Amino acid sequence: MEDTIVAIATAPGRAALAIVRISGSRALELGRRFVAPWPGAARSARLARVTDDGGSLIDEGVVVFYAAPTSFTGEDAVEITCHGGPIAPAAVIATFVAAGARPAEPGEFTRRAVLNGKLDLLQAEAVGDLSDAASRPALRVALSQLDGGLSRRITHLRERIIEVEALAAYDIDFPEEDDGPIPQERILGAARDVIAQIDALLRTAPVGELVREGATVVIAGAPNVGKSSLFNALLGRRRAIVTAIPGTTRDALEAVTEADDWPIRLIDTAGLHDTTDTIEKLGIEVSREYVSRAEVILACGDTPSSLGRAEAAVIALSTAPIVLVRTKSDLMTSGEKTDVAPGVTLVSAESGNGLSALVSAVARALESSIGQLSLDAPLVTRERHRFALTLARAELGTFADVWETRAVPPVVAAVHLREASRALEELIGSVDVEDILDRVFSSFCVGK
Repeated sequence: MEDTIVAIATAPGRAALAIVRISGSRALELGRRFVAPWPGAARSARLARVTDDGGSLIDEGVVVFYAAPTSFTGEDAVEITCHGGPIAPAAVIATFVAAGARPAEPGEFTRRAVLNGKLDLLQAEAVGDLSDAASRPALRVALSQLDGGLSRRITHLRERIIEVEALAAYDIDFPEEDDGPIPQERILGAARDVIAQIDALLRTAPVGELVREGATVVIAGAPNVGKSSLFNALLGRRRAIVTAIPGTTRDALEAVTEADDWPIRLIDTAGLHDTTDTIEKLGIEVSREYVSRAEVILACGDTPSSLGRAEAAVIALSTAPIVLVRTKSDLMTSGEKTDVAPGVTLVSAESGNGLSALVSAVARALESSIGQLSLDAPLVTRERHRFALTLARAELGTFADVWETRAVPPVVAAVHLREASRALEELIGSVDVEDILDRVFSSFCVGK
């Protein structure tokens, strides 16, 4: 935290522009040393020249400075928008490093924002999720978390636990006050109410994980029935190699896309069939593994018999919802289309017919197995969140049990409340034991 750090804030490589960010106690000093003319006020942009210590021109760009604590990191900071490419931003960074700045470590700007109270840990995670978002739902959830939606929910739960802890502390420490002892049912009811709220938040974890990672949708079937062509058509771009030679796809291909706002991880797999080819066998084993852990399976066939075999093969491997897909529908006669069994989606990767219907079928299958996709309420999106909430819930449950039965002294039972609160504090990075006493004395008339 004592160092002044510098790094490129945009992706390196060939580009029109690049942003170099400097943060720390010497950021403004170094900025004024190498940038001229210097902006007249904080947060105002100025076209300026960037030079090295010898006065040689490095680049020309737009410079903005931020005075602590009104920057992203909470420190003095400078941002230089220079020309892109590998040389100009590297030369700017090298100049600042030679003058005493240190190359920033991964995530160090966001880490400083957390340490300086600009963000909590949940919001910091959202910054990373925004950069990694591969779908609009993932982007929407990350923005909500960055805005503090999940943080406010966790803070509310923690405050409710502190209220229970305050009630317990009052019952333990001040049983003879004028208000009289607190009814046991009131404390138990308050604890169980928090447990119910934590349970409701934990129930969002499957959807949160799905939004962040994408639901696994596997395209399965025999070789040469049009799986790779369907994969390319659903993505809207050529990704898989498509040939008339069976066994072309030797390994699984993955890509993230959307199905009616559901983020999905679409998997193109090797054809399911018997073979003596060693390499092809390995690819088929990978296919079976993907099918076994899919959320939805697209069982594909270009004839009634191949479609039936595909359905039987995936049923033997998975209990996930199956969408039956008759591929190459552009080659089917009108009579063949009329005879297609109910529930089978006709699709032509060549003409695009049926793709919209297939996408809707995938969305319905996901909704039937996972539930309705709701992105308005805060979601648990990481295992860290789930672990902390589960731990808090377990501690609250233990407290409720021992408080009701008086299996242990009340002062010992209250320890479980403190551990439940600490579990939530780890989520948002807030640790303050004094607020428990503050809540006790603000809620009750003590020592009058």
